[in-house]
Amino acid sequence: MNDVPVRTVGVEEELLVVDPSGTPVPRGPEALAVAARRGEGETPEQHERAGDGGGESPGHLVPELKQEQLELGTRVCTDLAEVTGELRYWRGRADAAARAVGARVAALATSPVAVQPETTPGERYGDMTDTFGLIARDQLTCGCHVHVSVADDEEGVAVLDRIRVWLPVLTALTANSPFWLGADSGYASFRSQAWNRWPSSGATETFGDAATYHRVVADLVATGTIVDAGMVYFDARLSRTWPTVEVRIADVALRVEDAVTHAGLARGLVETAAREWREGVPAPQVRSELLRVAAWRAGRSGTTGDLVHPRTGRPAPAADVVAALLEHVGPALEATGDRRRVADGVAAVLDRGTGADLQRRVHRETGDLTAVVRAAVHLTAGDLTTIGE
Repeated sequence: MNDVPVRTVGVEEELLVVDPSGTPVPRGPEALAVAARRGEGETPEQHERAGDGGGESPGHLVPELKQEQLELGTRVCTDLAEVTGELRYWRGRADAAARAVGARVAALATSPVAVQPETTPGERYGDMTDTFGLIARDQLTCGCHVHVSVADDEEGVAVLDRIRVWLPVLTALTANSPFWLGADSGYASFRSQAWNRWPSSGATETFGDAATYHRVVADLVATGTIVDAGMVYFDARLSRTWPTVEVRIADVALRVEDAVTHAGLARGLVETAAREWREGVPAPQVRSELLRVAAWRAGRSGTTGDLVHPRTGRPAPAADVVAALLEHVGPALEATGDRRRVADGVAAVLDRGTGADLQRRVHRETGDLTAVVRAAVHLTAGDLTTIGE
């Protein structure tokens, strides 16, 4: 068993706000006003006054870049059963707030239906739109961010240096964005492709120590290109507010259980990396150029084709690469009692497919992209568990 305290975990999810037909609508701020009156969230104005989103209380609903979105965040959890309950609760509260203004929420990483999104009011979001133009104007994407506790920044950077080679596998397992602007993109996760248009996004080189990490972040801000440190969109980064590593590479998951599986894998990766660091195991020296290719491959095919194997740098069937990930984090999962649950969750994804696979099945059956959104609404809220299976 592990001789150190179990690492805590928290999850943030971005959700689409859609009308009953399945079309995204800019009612996020109205829904947040409802949530704020209930003591469950912040309006865009409150969020702007609080900063750029780094300091919300655990358990919250807050705005995102686009008015067609809401973001939820769980409380800090110590086991995956808590994560499950928190995600169900906050998805339910987000949906209730949306219902109050004639809408629903859908856990889709991109909109299947073509839409011209509207930017959420506020100086920061306005600055981002002015600076980045079409990239920001079109950026209606929904991700999942998992925060895992670390002892301090030195341990956190050691973790970042060691988990980077495995992060594309998480993209493949969570792929949930095959459609873009009303058409099939050809990708399982087109969100990952659209997201990487931001100049501060993606894979990084190894840092070696916390001082180097913070210097890189400061140098990025000093270029005057990104608006602030909150726009350091690395695949994984240190939180600026909490003592956590934030794994940011995943699409939001249609099913709560898939999000919980992802959270378990992320915590397993962090604990495994921290153990390796304490034992003097060096970080894999894989170039970021190769990691970007691995991430592209994961976004392109999800779990249906080959992935780049983190240990060999060569293509291998997705099931084999996922099995290698489970083997890699196995002792850490065993220590937290998560091994069976995470292994079963991964097996379920490989058996029935990712969210991207489900979206395409519904589209094949109906020929209607709004039907895809409506199916996602049901799955997000837990009304139904059999659509597309």
